Amino acid sequence: MPGSTTPPAAALTSSDQARRVAVIAAEIFCVVGTLFGIGVLGTRVEESSGGALAATATLVAPAGPAFSIWTAIYLGLLAYAVWQALPANAVRERVRSTGWLAAASMVLNATWLLVTQQGWIWASVVVIVALALTLGVLLRRLTREPARSTWEQVVLDGTFGLYLGWVAVATCANITAALVDSGVDLGATANQAAAVVVLAVAAGLGIVFARRLGGRWSVAAAMAWGLAWIAVGRLGDEPSSVVTGIAAVVAAVVVVVAAGRWHTRRPATPETSRRLRTV
Repeated sequence: MPGSTTPPAAALTSSDQARRVAVIAAEIFCVVGTLFGIGVLGTRVEESSGGALAATATLVAPAGPAFSIWTAIYLGLLAYAVWQALPANAVRERVRSTGWLAAASMVLNATWLLVTQQGWIWASVVVIVALALTLGVLLRRLTREPARSTWEQVVLDGTFGLYLGWVAVATCANITAALVDSGVDLGATANQAAAVVVLAVAAGLGIVFARRLGGRWSVAAAMAWGLAWIAVGRLGDEPSSVVTGIAAVVAAVVVVVAAGRWHTRRPATPETSRRLRTV
């Protein structure tokens, strides 16, 4: 149309086709891994690895209900797998630059669940660190261009924001579980001090995410959720630790405040106004 400024739609390439199929295959593998993790095909996570990953195994283990966040994440991943396969979405630069990372995250998720089934606790640390790094790169790439619709914000930005936020907290808990399972015991007082340090690291990650990823509320919400449930576990269950519980609450508040400060400090330009809507 003469005078039109709308760019022509990008063509679906063979690379797009391969990526779409890879994401769907990774989602199927993720579902299989999940069936092992919840005990349908294998041993539940909290009972695997000799109980090292149970809610009462360490001072920084979130209480059981915290893991219900996986329902939202898994539903989001399923919706994403369908959404990214649509031809109009498959050619988007945001999808092209993050699709393989999304597939890798699903494979790593399932791999972590299968590794814990074998009791390989330190191998699970390697896998979850790789997963956290993968998600961090993915979210960083999403900041290059704002979402075009609310649906995209929820399915793409929201899903992987929750995913990264939760995995960040889970990584801290996983490393702690591996150390405890290996026999590291500093004594009652020093163990609590070490737990506070771990929670401070988690809060520091929340600040870094807020600054580097555009104050994404989904990341902050998932981290705060996990930290809050660590507080619930330490204040209302074993192993009991008021100091750790309070530190977890403070860390959760820091993460949320860091995200909020990013939003309030951004200049009110059209570009940042779009980014302020980031999930």
